[in-house]
Amino acid sequence: MPWVCVLLAALWMAVVGNLPLWRALAALPELGNTRGLAFGLAFGVGVMAMLVMVLALFTWRWTLKPAVAICVLTAAGGAYFMRTYGIVIDPTMMVNVLLTDGREARELLSWGMVGSLLLTGVLPAVLLWRLPLRWPGAARQALWNAITFIAAAAVLAGAGGLFFQDLSATMRNHKQVRYLINPVNTFYALAMVGRKPVQRNGAAVLPLAEDARLPALAPGAKPPLVVMVVGETARADHFGLNGYARDTTPELARAGVVSFRNAWSCGTNTAASVPCMFSPLDREPFADRTANTEGLADVLQRAGLAVLWIDNQAGGCKGVCDRVPKVDDSELQVPGLCNSNGECLDEVMLRGLDERIAQLPPARRARGVVVFMHQMGSHGPAYYLRSPPRQKRYLPECTTNALQQCARDQVVNAYDNTVAYTDQFLADTIGWLKAREKDWAPALVYLSDHGESLGENNLYLHGLPYRLAPDAQKHIPWVTWLSPAFEQESGIRMRCIAQLRDTQVSHDNYFHSTLGLLGVQTSVLNPARDIYGACRDKAPA
Repeated sequence: MPWVCVLLAALWMAVVGNLPLWRALAALPELGNTRGLAFGLAFGVGVMAMLVMVLALFTWRWTLKPAVAICVLTAAGGAYFMRTYGIVIDPTMMVNVLLTDGREARELLSWGMVGSLLLTGVLPAVLLWRLPLRWPGAARQALWNAITFIAAAAVLAGAGGLFFQDLSATMRNHKQVRYLINPVNTFYALAMVGRKPVQRNGAAVLPLAEDARLPALAPGAKPPLVVMVVGETARADHFGLNGYARDTTPELARAGVVSFRNAWSCGTNTAASVPCMFSPLDREPFADRTANTEGLADVLQRAGLAVLWIDNQAGGCKGVCDRVPKVDDSELQVPGLCNSNGECLDEVMLRGLDERIAQLPPARRARGVVVFMHQMGSHGPAYYLRSPPRQKRYLPECTTNALQQCARDQVVNAYDNTVAYTDQFLADTIGWLKAREKDWAPALVYLSDHGESLGENNLYLHGLPYRLAPDAQKHIPWVTWLSPAFEQESGIRMRCIAQLRDTQVSHDNYFHSTLGLLGVQTSVLNPARDIYGACRDKAPA
């Protein structure tokens, strides 16, 4: 009978597909007594009942086996990633999945993943597909489906009712548990993402700061040449500038930069953080917005500056560079700096940069140039690929994408090597800027999109819901360097910025601070969010 297939599939998913959930529940102190054990058992019964309810909706001759196969395979994939990296599956994580490009997906592949999916997904799906079923007439089947659904709903309600206080307290105090119920978490996340398209059509983007303008340059003044580096997956507490035990940033220290030590992201993944940091909205209003608008790059271009976006990530700029001149990673290929898969070391973005700038409109270049560089940075899990051999100061390092197979100190070594390489790349960029002080007033701002978990509490990578994510995924580096010429032209003093290094700042400040740094005038600029505004002093340097 079809209900046998439904029960077997639900039992397999509830037990094997939800091992990360049971592991998380077992670690809770509330389950450390007899009542807690009974609650855990009731929770398991409730999960199975929920899965039976889902499958009861598809228990028809032509839909049951495909639905079972999809659910079992989805559960196997979700269980593997939750178990391996300590993640949860929510709408934010689903956006990550939907925007993952082929190169990033390949980095997640491993023999362990293949074996796990074959054993916990493909094998049970094949066995359930081959199960012989005898189907009654349509009316009788509809009755059976209704009875199955109602019975499962009654079991779910009964299990929840018996332990309502325990369930309520667990869901309130340990919100991550709800995102571990597999594969319901995946289907829920997909439904929520479906309500808000991941990337809206560019034609629907509303204009922003239509009054943006630049004051005329003073006679004899040099136009600004500003490099805005959008970092990737860098956490503040692994920067030597911020007090890390390892001196991972000696070159930046020698360059005389200022590092904000108390900087925070507005998301835990690139798809959330980059559009947010390029918006004038704070984190929560941005998440609740009803429409997409233009961003920082558009406003700078509208004000009259020459803007260029250089992307060293196949994942792209998440829409923020769609309306300005850009160079993607396929155009950056340089032998010796790029591998056979087309991935390049970040220093490739400096190659041919003068020529790229020269191609920008002359009238805009005369007002100033802003170059956004989107790093590969510390993108995981294959950290070892993100730094060249000459930059590997910390050994041995983890040389696999299956981070859980490495000792934690090896994972940290591989990650710290990426930070050391970012240090060198930023120092080289500052050197490139210094060599152009004769004609320009150079400056550099570096800010990461989010942080990273490196095995603390069995968590790896990033992307947890913001309210659940550890500080490691949200505490980010923010570095500023201004040349003497830029200080002179802008009136913004490095010594003043240095006094603010422990002030709490976030991505909420980025849009307004960049406009303030470049002197863009617009009603959209919020001076209270401009962290550089307090350091503007027209007195001689």
